[in-house]
Amino acid sequence: MALDHRSAFRASLLLACVIICSNVLCPVAAYLYNNRYAGDQVFRITPGDDEEVQVLKEILAHMKVDLWQPNSVSLICHNATVDVHVKHNDTRSLRARLKLEHVYFRVFISNLQKEIEKQTGSRSSRRRRSESQYDYEVYHSLEEIQSWMFDMNRTQPDLVDMFSIGKSYEGRPLYVLQLGKRSRPQKKAVWIDCGVHAREWIGPAFCQWFVKEAIDSYQYDSGMRRLLNQLNFYIMPVFNVDGYDFSWTTDRFWRKTRSKNHKFHCRGVDANRNWKVKWCDEGASSHPCDDTYCGPFPESEPEVKAVAKFLRKHKKRVKAYISIHAYAQMLLYPYSYKYATIPNFSCVESAAHNAVTALYSAYGVRYRYGPASTTLYVSSGSSIDWAYRNGIRYAFAFELRDTGYYGFLLPESLINPTCTETMRAVKAIATGLLKKCETGRDRFPYI
Repeated sequence: MALDHRSAFRASLLLACVIICSNVLCPVAAYLYNNRYAGDQVFRITPGDDEEVQVLKEILAHMKVDLWQPNSVSLICHNATVDVHVKHNDTRSLRARLKLEHVYFRVFISNLQKEIEKQTGSRSSRRRRSESQYDYEVYHSLEEIQSWMFDMNRTQPDLVDMFSIGKSYEGRPLYVLQLGKRSRPQKKAVWIDCGVHAREWIGPAFCQWFVKEAIDSYQYDSGMRRLLNQLNFYIMPVFNVDGYDFSWTTDRFWRKTRSKNHKFHCRGVDANRNWKVKWCDEGASSHPCDDTYCGPFPESEPEVKAVAKFLRKHKKRVKAYISIHAYAQMLLYPYSYKYATIPNFSCVESAAHNAVTALYSAYGVRYRYGPASTTLYVSSGSSIDWAYRNGIRYAFAFELRDTGYYGFLLPESLINPTCTETMRAVKAIATGLLKKCETGRDRFPYI
């Protein structure tokens, strides 16, 4: 009898070990994000007139949805597409209501979980970790990116210097790479940040690509050699480190930072609405649960405060500010917060034109370009407006691929072409900095 009990105990212990191994140690068939997006869909809705706009605003205001484009219900306008992520429980009712109101829509993604599995499934995970050589054509976690930054700093001492400008809300270091030949002490500089919004993974992928391409081509590309000899590039691959990490572990479509709010359970601030320029005005929300929440005060987020402090300190040398976002295929410049023309419009417009032309030359992908307020939408407290107001006369925000078919789930197979074409555009902007611009009334030299 005692033997039977011991056998049963051993059997149950073995079974428990198998279950633990299969679910924890070897999650071969486990779903990403605990299968939380199964059955969720992404709708593309196109209201045809002002009446349909009002109807759509009313519908979405009474549903818990995740707006992809635009990022606030208040920004919906007629003949502009609205991309919205809808939970599986609400897809049927939204479909019925839109049909009833005769508002045109298409379902872009019919099962969001499947698309996520495709983008970051086991294949890419194996490629990411099994090869000794770093793979720039897959998405990388924050830990992997920071490890890569240390490797770059260690293996490329002539061109790369790594430093921290502060710590995030959750205490993570905010690392920046200085890229450039150490030829003279006070070189002019270009700032590039990626990953301001956590879910826009193509951003950090581009920042890494830029560093790799610049270093690899330094020996044989005279244009790149000239840029790195005459300029320093400050590259911040992941601006919003807490949010980016959270988008890998918990919520793939998280946008904001991860700071806590004492009055609400909602967390985070939109790091591109938290800058001290027309703060919390049109295009930003004062409600902590909204994706465009501006924060309790300007520079409330330690990530924003750290970058602003660094740029203020070096503003005499930083001649261009570039922020990489997704998605829309646009190149934007100030103003974001108002419909007005910047003083050096001709020079900036010319630089933007040259950049999108260079980008187009790679694969024929077309980007729209212009002031952010008229090309995309009005938004206050943005980084490009802040940079411009603080004396950085060439401030740009890229919205990378695509225009909505994949949205934030741009496949890894498109990292290479997206980064290749964007590299051409950024090089065009940087090359323009080495020349003087004197078009019309704009008498600002680039440097």
